[in-house]
Amino acid sequence: MIPLDDRAAVEALEGLRGSDGAAVADAYARAVWSILVEPGDGIAGALVETHGAVEALLRISESDDPEIRAARAPWMPRLQPAAIAAALDAARRCEATLVVPGDVDWPSRLDDLGVHAPIALWRRGTGAPSDGPAVALVGARASTAYGEAVAADLAAELGAAGVTVVSGAAYGIDGACHRAALSVGGSTVAFLAGGVDRPYPRGHENLLSHIAATGAVWSETPCGAAPTKWRFLSRNRLIAAMADAVVVVEAGWRSGSLNTAAHAATLGRALGAVPGPVTSAASAGCHRVLREFDGVCVTSSNDVLEMLGAGDSPPPAGEQAHTDTSTRLLDALSPRTARSTADIARRSGLAPDEAAILLGFAELEGRVTRDDEGDWRTVSRSASKGRRAG
Repeated sequence: MIPLDDRAAVEALEGLRGSDGAAVADAYARAVWSILVEPGDGIAGALVETHGAVEALLRISESDDPEIRAARAPWMPRLQPAAIAAALDAARRCEATLVVPGDVDWPSRLDDLGVHAPIALWRRGTGAPSDGPAVALVGARASTAYGEAVAADLAAELGAAGVTVVSGAAYGIDGACHRAALSVGGSTVAFLAGGVDRPYPRGHENLLSHIAATGAVWSETPCGAAPTKWRFLSRNRLIAAMADAVVVVEAGWRSGSLNTAAHAATLGRALGAVPGPVTSAASAGCHRVLREFDGVCVTSSNDVLEMLGAGDSPPPAGEQAHTDTSTRLLDALSPRTARSTADIARRSGLAPDEAAILLGFAELEGRVTRDDEGDWRTVSRSASKGRRAG
């Protein structure tokens, strides 16, 4: 029996989402599905896609289809009203929210996963997915000082330029990326393999709280769910799908980061890797990405921006250098009059997101400055040199 009439659970969900009856029924059904199935279950995804979450729940107890009967065998033991109520109560206690397709905050990039897209997501934090560029920076837990330094540089520069940094909150490269993005006031989001109420790894509890305070911590497993090896691997597809580009910063030959790279390649996301010493086992996986996945060789944040289509490119033969996007950007600025990002984008003929990214990098280079109102002006050549020297 599908417990769609469990009023206590429905009322708990209404407290998390509001009181729109039809929307609550759909969200409740999706919450049930998140408890029944393992992440990425294609059969469940196809059922929900075809029939809707509520009708699909009703059908699984009645269908004679051999494939559905086989698939539901591991689902039904989890169909416990107490487990559903416990997951919703745990979400309430940790101030998590349930986000489902159709919600304003739903990360639409994940829809590219088709029937393997999450049926629902649980979130700590209020950060909604940005329409701006996002890059997944991933790598080994057993990282080296070299790998963490490169990861921090990439994340800080991308975060300062307005790019959302996506990662998995693990020790090593993931943690270095999240911390660096936060340090410059950038946007960063994390995907967990267990419930968002169970910080994992435990040593990153404070880090995850900081991510939730400024962005979001996501999971497709319900609150209370434990991380498992399978869930880590399945979680990687969400990291890849959430980003426009995936960069493997440091990884061993069999690193789980290569699983993320494989998902990126399947989804058609731009893929890159940071090279390391040929004698370093910690970079062997990166070299596999470069060789076997035809990844882009990443040595700086500019390389990543080029992967996003926001980097500078040489002018075509016969054209003057003023067609360079950086020159166009600087031409739209003034040393005396501060201008808004929107005004600069209009004057330069660049998209607003592209102009914002380039302005961020120009600020890091000391070529522009931003006032208290968020408006921009160019810096004199002598002042720019002085900043770089400092």
